Amino acid sequence: MKQELFSGAGVVLRLGELYLKGGNRRLFMNALVANAKRALQGRDEVRMHVSEGRVFLTGADDEDICARMRWVFGFSSYSPVRYCEKSIDAICAQAVSLARAYGGSPQTTFRIAARRSDKSFDHTSAQIGILAGNAVNEATGFGVDLESPDLSIGVEVGKEWCFLWTQQLEGARGLPVGTSGRVMLLLSGGIDSPVAGHLLQKRGVELSGVYFHAFPYTSDGAKQKVIDLARVLARRQRSFRLHVVHFAATQEALRDAAGQGYLVLLYRRMMMRIAGELARGQKMAALATGENLGQVASQTLENMAVVEAAAPFPVLRPLLTADKLETISLARTIGTFDISVRPFEDCCTLFVPPHPQTRGRADIAQKMESRVDIEACVADAVRTVEVIDL
Repeated sequence: MKQELFSGAGVVLRLGELYLKGGNRRLFMNALVANAKRALQGRDEVRMHVSEGRVFLTGADDEDICARMRWVFGFSSYSPVRYCEKSIDAICAQAVSLARAYGGSPQTTFRIAARRSDKSFDHTSAQIGILAGNAVNEATGFGVDLESPDLSIGVEVGKEWCFLWTQQLEGARGLPVGTSGRVMLLLSGGIDSPVAGHLLQKRGVELSGVYFHAFPYTSDGAKQKVIDLARVLARRQRSFRLHVVHFAATQEALRDAAGQGYLVLLYRRMMMRIAGELARGQKMAALATGENLGQVASQTLENMAVVEAAAPFPVLRPLLTADKLETISLARTIGTFDISVRPFEDCCTLFVPPHPQTRGRADIAQKMESRVDIEACVADAVRTVEVIDL
């Protein structure tokens, strides 16, 4: 790698948790780089370099590049940057250029935050800050404020590169998707389940999804809503396989066999069985839901235990203790909220009594299920599932 590769505009991405990894850090780093390259598909003018604990993009620093990098899990932060020669004159000139681009007024304050990882460079970090600061002050008249300036200009000098920046943007953090196994997400059209999926991706999980569609009781608009939610999650990983299960006939059978108070519990137990079969066929290690403790009647500790008793795999619940407003805020941030609030109901709203059971018992649920051919329902659902690859 040569210093001349680092010129013009670009983006620098900083690692997060990967610094905590030991001997297997290379595996995580390889996954991170692969995910970042995938996010850059279609932007062939952008080149990627890895050096000294950074990932460098050269060739562009526009809003599209930054938007693509925002949800690549594993980066703690990123900055649009200007690369320059490794000389104090070039650094000072670039600092002045950034200050002038900022605009401001004679009352504007600034600081220079310099870091020199290449100890062979002629000037120390403090000297770089003083010299670049003097140049900016003379060129613009901006005053110096080291505590809370209007403008902060960062400078980094490494062995192979030198760059400056004025923005440090929040990255997705977490671990690279694909480093923590694969999980089947029960994805509804609501607010919670796509947020739960996002949080699992943040921990390195690669997702597939299963949606239970109760046509004609629920419309194709409800199905399209879930497809659009899955597309958002799909952007964060290699691909996303959505399984659409036709669930209306099973719901009718359960309705005819069960006491009204247990209907939602029986629906969810059946969902766990079907999702489990789909997960087993793809060698997945767990199921996941958007359940939140105490949020609705079916999500008490007793009811969760009744539902999980029917699951063939562990059930992950990333939102178990989340406040609803926290979930809504995150849904807005990741771009799923406006999709989730489209006015289409999902299958769990069907045939539900006004006062559902809040403290269910597994033995009672099993007695009601004995009136239904559970194995046939599961087999039929798996056999007729519609698969959508995103």
